[in-house]
Amino acid sequence: MQDHQKPLVSIIIVNYNTRAMTQACLDSVCSETRNIPFELILVDNDSGDGSVAALAAHPAVTKLIALGSNVGFARANNLAARHARGRYILLLNPDTIVRDRAIERLVSFAACCPDARIWGGRTLFADGRLNRASCWGRMTVWNQFCRAVGLTGLFPNSDIFNGEAYGGFDRNEVRSVDIVSGCFFLIERALWAELDGFDPLFFMYGEDADLCLRAHALGARPMITSDATIVHYGGASERTRAGKMVKLLAAKATLIERHFPRGSKTIGRLLLKAWPLSRWLAQSARSALTADKPEAAEAARTWREIWKLRATWNRGFGAGEQISSTEAADPRPTVLASMPN
Repeated sequence: MQDHQKPLVSIIIVNYNTRAMTQACLDSVCSETRNIPFELILVDNDSGDGSVAALAAHPAVTKLIALGSNVGFARANNLAARHARGRYILLLNPDTIVRDRAIERLVSFAACCPDARIWGGRTLFADGRLNRASCWGRMTVWNQFCRAVGLTGLFPNSDIFNGEAYGGFDRNEVRSVDIVSGCFFLIERALWAELDGFDPLFFMYGEDADLCLRAHALGARPMITSDATIVHYGGASERTRAGKMVKLLAAKATLIERHFPRGSKTIGRLLLKAWPLSRWLAQSARSALTADKPEAAEAARTWREIWKLRATWNRGFGAGEQISSTEAADPRPTVLASMPN
């Protein structure tokens, strides 16, 4: 963007030990976003890989906010949003690559469909396969039952048995959805302020679902378009599958408590607990029957570990043991790079 222009969109990226990927993401923003004024606010969650020094001088970066501890995805985005000046806020994961003017196309889509108030695009894996994680349906007793008993895995392309992932939707058209993924998430800055941003209770995962469901209550109708496409690698900052699943399950438990009807919460919690238990038992049986497939044994060990850690996730964030690796009441932000407004 030109320094003297007020940005139309404020791009926020939260980095945590993904220096090389974040560099590639920033490069793609520069090369594919030339026709709209933007600012880019990068937050570093106390990375130990030299990210701050490497990324501070990148030409895409308007502000780099270095934190003294890892405060999680939700709080880091909230901190960055306080500096945003654009009409829109775009949340962009560091493990993404912007393709074919995707940001410009998404902003144009927002202008054409203003009543949605939250917008997303299509995501692909690095090899070009569809990454369905660009949007989600809200959790229900039915789709949690399907996941717990294995119907979701048996029929992944079914809207009936995989409704939470919109299994029958190839993300190839414009559609209203319940939840737009936080990896490529455009929202009116006014609506973000009205919602007070993400709930900081969500350390990582679930914050986008919670915000979209709260936005629905205010009349927003989130939409996605296939015209805006990015590459999303997914899970780049997570070291182990078990670590990711513990956070994800804690997020889901919190969403059940927050957004399920009162009479459905108990069954929702039971079905959530049944999911990792059923996966452990199923993978153990597979391992016993197919000894030539060591991946089944490894999967069984992972799901057993997740099940053993259930005290850390079954009551959600803010209950049981601390989910996050660090806790910071004062994130001690330091602005290391700031271009003139």
